[in-house]
Amino acid sequence: MVDESTTYVWTVRHRHVVGGPCQEVLTLHRDGVRTHIVFQDGEGRYVGSVAYGHSGGVGDRHHHLNLNRPGVVRAFVDEAVKRELLPLDGELDGWELFTAVALSRAAATTPAVPPDCPPGP
Repeated sequence: MVDESTTYVWTVRHRHVVGGPCQEVLTLHRDGVRTHIVFQDGEGRYVGSVAYGHSGGVGDRHHHLNLNRPGVVRAFVDEAVKRELLPLDGELDGWELFTAVALSRAAATTPAVPPDCPPGP
């Protein structure tokens, strides 16, 4: 977990790779280091404003996260730090962190549920 004195500046953008699928990119800036957490559109996964989605939206068949929300960004930072992936000047596959972050956010929005308990049915 990042201590309270550590500050990240973050941005979210949608990008297109020539000949490739759409991507949503969460970029973390800290002390001159830029970490890009990349979510690439693919089978069973969506990014951005597909169908009824929105910019910054990423999801799969079970979960949806809004990369524009500070609590979601904080959860990605915490998960990346926990896995010793930060600081990193480069790119991370956001889908590798996605399920853990989605489950932690679901547990956080249901305070009566123990933190390690997955969401209900």
